[in-house]
Amino acid sequence: MKLLPEDPHPVSRRWRLTGWLLAAVWLVFLNVALDTALHQEQVWRRVLGVGTLVAFGLGYVLAFEWGRLMRRSRRQIPPRRAWVILGGLLALGLAGIPGTGGEWMATLVFVAAAAIFLLPTRPAVVVVLLAAFTPVVLGRLVSGWQAEQTIVFAVVLASFAMFGVSRLAQRNGELQAAQQEIRRLAVAEERARTARDLHDILGHSLTVVAVKAELAGRLLELDPARAAVEIADVERLAREALADVRGTVGAYRGVDLASELAGARSALAAAGVVAELPETVPELPADRDELFGWAVREGVTNVVRHSGARRCVIRVDPAAVEVRDDGRGPAAGSPATGHGLVGLRERADLLDATVTVARPPGGRGFLLRVAVPDPNGRTPG
Repeated sequence: MKLLPEDPHPVSRRWRLTGWLLAAVWLVFLNVALDTALHQEQVWRRVLGVGTLVAFGLGYVLAFEWGRLMRRSRRQIPPRRAWVILGGLLALGLAGIPGTGGEWMATLVFVAAAAIFLLPTRPAVVVVLLAAFTPVVLGRLVSGWQAEQTIVFAVVLASFAMFGVSRLAQRNGELQAAQQEIRRLAVAEERARTARDLHDILGHSLTVVAVKAELAGRLLELDPARAAVEIADVERLAREALADVRGTVGAYRGVDLASELAGARSALAAAGVVAELPETVPELPADRDELFGWAVREGVTNVVRHSGARRCVIRVDPAAVEVRDDGRGPAAGSPATGHGLVGLRERADLLDATVTVARPPGGRGFLLRVAVPDPNGRTPG
């Protein structure tokens, strides 16, 4: 069970550690409450006070990191889960009262900050106001507890600071999403440019080759010498066209999984096929990323051209990629036994990967799966 969602924009270990430290460093303001708990005469009060403060600090850091990852991925923070988190933090603060006494109110600063980070603006403001006024009210109602004006100031200050942090995290997520979209558009534009180049090169060259070949055929009996000249021109033009094609394609031979998924989304939409594609791509070694990209290209080409499918599902994990549809399924003479699959198997052999072509569970459709074995030689199921 994962405590935190997977980060869609993974960063270096140093910066991940920095993010955790930024959340944890503010826990120093619980020092007075911790000192109060450590100096309790009764052992059970001491244990309860320290235990609840440690649990509170850990819960606050995990809540902050969870909210940060949700914002980085531009996913909506579920309000119900946010309220549960806030309720849990408040409950831990209240549970520590026998050990921390009135100093438990320092936890309200962190509850208010978490509310700003996790809740929409209006409910968050309500929580902040309640947290700010609670020390004043309790200081008058509970004997022995002083009205902590410093707590009120700390709640307001921490809330403003967390508001800035939350907006910064949101803007960073939007910026990263925009950068991803720019990269996808750049890939699409490069594909369009390459298609235009190939069309211009082959369209002209093959037209001339066809005309000269037809002329050579007519001159073969009437003027063999002239026919030989035309045939030589055909050979020269064919070689030049081949060189031009290689030069054009050579600049665009790189294949990667993210680009192929972006192209698959567009191709399936144009073909009227409902697509279920992963939103994020795991970090992969370069050779595996390229292999998985070829697998997606081959699988989607089959879906669009031959399957007659209405739905296509692509699954990706660090060890395997899978393309399945609900179409006619593999048949003799189809791409399941064609050149595309042969080339994919050749690429897979370089990584000791396996290529599976079959019908999905249920007996309908087409399944293409490429799996890379783990270091122990086992292929994931």
